[in-house]
Amino acid sequence: MAEQTQANTLKIDGVDYAIGDLSDNAKGQLQGVQLAENEIKRLNMQLALAQTARNAYMQALQADLPTQAEAE
Repeated sequence: MAEQTQANTLKIDGVDYAIGDLSDNAKGQLQGVQLAENEIKRLNMQLALAQTARNAYMQALQADLPTQAEAE
């Protein structure tokens, strides 16, 4: 996995690479990796929000359900 260790260094599979020494294509690939990681973080936050909302709706639904005596 790609990990930026310092402002000008990138570590991939335990090997450090100077970002300035990367080809333009490699820099573009690195930018794609960073964009994908940010999107994954954003989507995980969206998922957490949706799960929280679902749980709140489920609690509200359960509170509004008739008791067994009322249902019969």
